[in-house]
Amino acid sequence: MISLKQLRYALMVEETLHFKKAAEQCNISPSALSTSLNELEQRLGLQIFERDNKKVLVTPIGKRVLLQARSIMLQAEDLQNFAETQKSPFSYPLSIGMIPTIAPYLLPKLLPALKQNYPLAQINIFENQSHILVDKVKRGELDTAILALPFPCEGLLEMPFWDEDFYLITRKNESTSYGSEITSDKLNLSHLLLLEEGHCLKDHIIDACHMSVNTINQSFRATSLNTLIQMVINNLGSTLIPEMAIEQLKSHYPDLAVIHLNEPGPHRQLAFIMRPNFTRLNSIEKLMEMAKTVLDKQCSK
Repeated sequence: MISLKQLRYALMVEETLHFKKAAEQCNISPSALSTSLNELEQRLGLQIFERDNKKVLVTPIGKRVLLQARSIMLQAEDLQNFAETQKSPFSYPLSIGMIPTIAPYLLPKLLPALKQNYPLAQINIFENQSHILVDKVKRGELDTAILALPFPCEGLLEMPFWDEDFYLITRKNESTSYGSEITSDKLNLSHLLLLEEGHCLKDHIIDACHMSVNTINQSFRATSLNTLIQMVINNLGSTLIPEMAIEQLKSHYPDLAVIHLNEPGPHRQLAFIMRPNFTRLNSIEKLMEMAKTVLDKQCSK
């Protein structure tokens, strides 16, 4: 099999017309270079060079061989350069799944940071429930997804990047007896509003509060945190939200009280999930770094 190394040696001899000088440029001995070129000519069945003790000439057929060799070397260099560029983050579009209790609170901060640091990055967002996102990542329809753990992700790699607790949201005029902390046994379960079945936030809240599903009033069923907040505003009950949602809540609804759920935490953990052999791990790592930074900054206010 002809090697790129042999072609490189031959092209250097063509350039220098001197075996010793060519060997020096290639950092090998003249005898090793001569042996390599003899093997090349034998494999091709052609004589590329005429040589004696005084000079080296390129044969007519050798010129045609070396012309093609130069083209091959340029293509190999282009391939190497292409491979190097793909090692940089966000060289290709990235498809990311995100659950509805994360996307509205993370994306408004994450996407501007991404655009600032990687202006050419192309990110496609798909929002849905956790079990759908897990299935799409496994099937290769999504590159990665951001979920709240714990959640069953068998066969996938989990990369946690942020922990958070839950907070009780109620009207300020009804929170005077609570203080800044509340334990789950003090919650009014008959008026606690949660998301409908299928949303992992509901399961995480039930686990954090050590509650039974049967003890929760589900007269109202909501599909988003924003709907739950509107219900609280209209005096239909109280709800629990993750820490990342607090900033938006305070800026839009100053009449609502935010009370930390004083139960062992973290109450949920945010993580990227991906296939174990996913090849663009560096893109995920950069996203994780930016996501953690924006959430830390957002929740420290």
